Amino acid sequence: MAEKFPRDRFDDIPGDLQRVGAHRAPRPRGRGWIVVGWAALAAAVLIAAGIFGLSLVNGSVNFHGAAGPSAPGSTAIGPTPTPTPTIVPTVDPSLTVNVLNGTTTEGLAASASAKLKAAGWKVGALANADQTNIAKTTVYYSDPAKQAAALGAAQSFPGATVEESQAFANTGADLTVVVGSDFSG
Repeated sequence: MAEKFPRDRFDDIPGDLQRVGAHRAPRPRGRGWIVVGWAALAAAVLIAAGIFGLSLVNGSVNFHGAAGPSAPGSTAIGPTPTPTPTIVPTVDPSLTVNVLNGTTTEGLAASASAKLKAAGWKVGALANADQTNIAKTTVYYSDPAKQAAALGAAQSFPGATVEESQAFANTGADLTVVVGSDFSG
């Protein structure tokens, strides 16, 4: 059973008032769509910021002012390739070259050293290599700055290869030539 309360000023509704209570005021029409619109705008801004952030991380956005193919006056089709520097073979008489015989043929290191001396090289030690079945004559260098000199020494032996290696770094020579069976003398 409902309780009875004494009448007060809130029980009397004025005649000119069109509503029953403050909490029951009619909602304006279209108010729900405003909330949906703001939510869609916020989602679009967050998605665009996420895509832009990912493209920055991946490096596909460039802020260095490079003009793309669609820029006015641009004729570039792609990135310009960087030219590879060509190493010119040189003869450096200040470098020491050791000569190792990698075959069973006697005296091959001596004839190889004679070719090097004739080309202007300073020959150091002559010896037999650990292996006697080397097929290709190879010039070894341990310092990348001496690659041009290694190419210059290899010119004395047609068909010789050049290789960077630390195998002969502790011998005291700048270059080491291991003569293979392709060297005829």
